[in-house]
Amino acid sequence: MYTKQDILDYVEEQNVTFIRLAYFDIFGKQKNISILPRELKRAFEEGISFDASAIDGFCQDVHSDLFLVPNPNTMAILPWRSLDGAVLRMYCDIQYPDGSPFELDTRYLLKKAMEKAVQKGYQIEIGSEFEFYLFLADEAGNNTYIPLDNAGYMDIAPEDGGEDVRKNICLTLEEMGLYPEASHHEEGPGQNEIDFLHSNPLRSADDAATFKWVVKTTAKANGLVADFSPKPLKEESGNGMHINISISDKNGTNNLTKSFMAGILRRLAEISLFLNPSPKSYERLGSFKAPGYVSWSIQNRSQAIRIPATRNQTKRIELRSPDCLANPYLAYLLLIEAGLEGVQDNLEPQPSVDVNLFEAGEEILSQLQPLPRNLQEASNLARSSNFVKRTLPEAIWQAYLSFQE
Repeated sequence: MYTKQDILDYVEEQNVTFIRLAYFDIFGKQKNISILPRELKRAFEEGISFDASAIDGFCQDVHSDLFLVPNPNTMAILPWRSLDGAVLRMYCDIQYPDGSPFELDTRYLLKKAMEKAVQKGYQIEIGSEFEFYLFLADEAGNNTYIPLDNAGYMDIAPEDGGEDVRKNICLTLEEMGLYPEASHHEEGPGQNEIDFLHSNPLRSADDAATFKWVVKTTAKANGLVADFSPKPLKEESGNGMHINISISDKNGTNNLTKSFMAGILRRLAEISLFLNPSPKSYERLGSFKAPGYVSWSIQNRSQAIRIPATRNQTKRIELRSPDCLANPYLAYLLLIEAGLEGVQDNLEPQPSVDVNLFEAGEEILSQLQPLPRNLQEASNLARSSNFVKRTLPEAIWQAYLSFQE
């Protein structure tokens, strides 16, 4: 836990030459503005202004000045920018000129969802698993869509060509204060996965954003392109962002999992637009272990939610439908709100579906609610969802609908 003074002292003592103040648009795309060390105190006290009208979804054509106020707890040193003095990065809160929070800041919205859970006496932790492809780059650095290797699931070198790249990614993350749980080759040629342990939802979302940035930067340094898109190769496995969630009460007991899961299942189809925000997202769903229905089971990877096996008493759920193009702040807050609604309503989940849905017959599939088959269907479900409308500011869900049309 860093204080503002800790950061000011560090900058003065450690030859920090540049400070990057980062934030996100409503679609989860990272933005930043860079300042010199002499401006850091002003950034903490007053914020650094920027033109909100130039940011997708911020809708501030009039009175467009917003301010970035760095959060000292998010400080990280960028290992790949340290030759001429250290470069420091912090994520920022977005505020109006009067200091009030900007209501379309998805980091702020996730904080509000976390506070709501705490006020109800619940602790929620999230850890995500990210899949991505490594492709060869051409002379201009563009994606050739030629996989780095032809290895398969958990293969080793020399078949696994991404072993050293993953190692460099994990070591860089550790230098920045992030701690991956595991990494391995995935099923597709050139496909990789890196997983993170549980942490509080805001930290988990911050880590997700940092992670994708580090992966892309490391890949580029190795003459590669890191592709997080949901279906970069039509005939191969897609890239998912599997979200693991646990919930406990103030006594630390973990008996709310099923009602929390039931709340997510109830809202899953209508929030798919935000978990799967591109046309390619729907080419991934329903194939290569990516779920196509709203269902759950214990350990079964063909379901939207599985409850992984464990050797302790802690239960968690793994939501398998989201992909890496989702804004993690928006995805996590929607899942928290849906899950809390399930706990509040004391929901019971539908019966588990203990079969492989990719081999199931029509008799079983006809009893299940399908996930949206395309982006237009997902948009229609979101448009008609009262849950979406009461959970998100209108400007955000309208921007998602407008962006997809």
